[in-house]
Amino acid sequence: MIDNRNYLIAIALSFIVLISWHYAYNVPQMERQQQEQALREQQAAVEAGKAAGAGQGGVGVPKPGEATPAMGAQGSATALPAMDRQTALAQTSRITVETPEMHGSISLKGGRIDDVVLSDYRETVDPKSDQIVLLSPSGSPHPYYAEFGFVGAAGQNVATPDANTLWQVESGEKLTPGNPVTIVYKAGGLTFRRKLEVDPQFMFTVTDTVTNESETAVSLFPYGLISRHGKPDTKSFYILHEGLIGVLGEDGLKEIDYDDLTDDGPQTFETTGGWLGITDKYWAAALIPDQGSNFKARFASGSVTSGGQNVTTYQSDYLREALSIPAGGEASVSNRLFAGAKQVSIIDGYENNLGIDRFELLIDWGWFYFITKPLFYAIDYFFKFFGNFGIAILLVTVLLKLAFFPLANKSYKSMAGMKKVQPEMQKIRERYAEDKMKQQQALMELYKKEKINPLSGCLPIVVQIPVFFALYKVLFVTIEMRHAPFFGWIKDLSAPDPTTIFNLFGAIPWDPPQILMLGIWPLAMGISMFIQMRLNPPPPDPTQAMIFAWMPLIFMFMLASFPAGLVIYWTWNNTLSILQQYTIMKRQGVDVDIWENTRALFRRNKSEEAKK
Repeated sequence: MIDNRNYLIAIALSFIVLISWHYAYNVPQMERQQQEQALREQQAAVEAGKAAGAGQGGVGVPKPGEATPAMGAQGSATALPAMDRQTALAQTSRITVETPEMHGSISLKGGRIDDVVLSDYRETVDPKSDQIVLLSPSGSPHPYYAEFGFVGAAGQNVATPDANTLWQVESGEKLTPGNPVTIVYKAGGLTFRRKLEVDPQFMFTVTDTVTNESETAVSLFPYGLISRHGKPDTKSFYILHEGLIGVLGEDGLKEIDYDDLTDDGPQTFETTGGWLGITDKYWAAALIPDQGSNFKARFASGSVTSGGQNVTTYQSDYLREALSIPAGGEASVSNRLFAGAKQVSIIDGYENNLGIDRFELLIDWGWFYFITKPLFYAIDYFFKFFGNFGIAILLVTVLLKLAFFPLANKSYKSMAGMKKVQPEMQKIRERYAEDKMKQQQALMELYKKEKINPLSGCLPIVVQIPVFFALYKVLFVTIEMRHAPFFGWIKDLSAPDPTTIFNLFGAIPWDPPQILMLGIWPLAMGISMFIQMRLNPPPPDPTQAMIFAWMPLIFMFMLASFPAGLVIYWTWNNTLSILQQYTIMKRQGVDVDIWENTRALFRRNKSEEAKK
């Protein structure tokens, strides 16, 4: 009993230390970080406004034969006052864009696609919260845009459109699915005609046609770029990549973190086919050249300096092979831009229908890809029938239990056999109490005689580990799970249970620290885990017994910060396991006394106490 009391005291002291640490260190640090973040955002907004009109913000367009970024902005660097997003949009003439999934506009200055708002997605679960803004123009607090154009061959004095070029609308008024818009720019005997198209989801198609009305042939290198000013507020999750990304032919998938790009410098690849861009957790912007074309891909960073402050810029770009246009001739090139939400069905559809090489990797499926994606498909299949991802997870869990039933059945039968021979095992331990080697030999002979495996109880848990991580990945990275409700208080399966027992689930007007956010579902998970472990007698070793006793409590607090959908899965899986194990053990003639096993867990053998 002394050991039990010591364990309880140790746990109580641990809680006191953690809570004290939270209030003494974490809270002030979090407040300081929030203030610093607000200051950085304010400075970024000011610098972005000052740097508007500075082209690519310190990286520049790719140039033929150039392996590193052109440090320095293209076009005029005239400083503009800082402005909000709507004011920045109003600075240039624009073509309105509208699809069922998004709305925005394209700037006639530079021909940039720099205004994309996702119509069906909002910042929070509140339906009145702001819609997700993906792309924004220069001069706004967080510039993020795509640009297409041409670079003249070395030695040629060719006037090509740049970031300050004012395009004219030739045909069309509003860009919608099935209604393209054509813009035109003429300079130096060359006519640049750009046809802009958009599908019902998130894919732009940009077709540039150059007509050479001069007396000499010209060579032009088509390029495309996506530029982002300032590092976004990433969470640096180990299981998720946020940053620059691409699939580049034989080089395969490339994932480059923002900090790595700043520290290590630009990276270039020569490839045929593929795509590249910048990805967030749920959204992305990706350049997609013609899949049969050869191009040089580049990931680079630069900076805009103004008033002694630097704003880091990040850029994914490509440079295609030259178009040779004879005098009196013309040439065309077509490219695509994805700018939107990473919906699985849409991404897969683009890969299959447009032939985009491994476009599915825009979603970070992780190491267990071969489990994660099929698991998502199974959940999504049931969602289409029931309209609730929580119910879909419960049904998929039942299917998984059926799939693993032969293994679990064998395991639980072996565990039932272990319980039957507990009296004989206890006799062996008492008989060879002073000789551990003979004790183990006798136990192994008993296991062999009764055809039982003492480790079989671990097999169902081991098999479930990849499934657990795969489901965690599905809940964490797929946008379909974002803001997906279950029932009652669970409004977002991808977020932790918002309730906590430490304020009586909202009855007390107190906002506990994060460490004390222990909701109803984590509590239910802990209780189900406790009951499942009580189906078996406690281990004879006192230390192991205490570990098993506190394990449900530890897991309860640990999983409290996990997505609610994952905790619901674990709770439901434990419940099914309890029913399955109880039924099998009863059929094997084993008495299951949960309460006696619970009491025995905290009860020390009197003979051991006497020895002390």
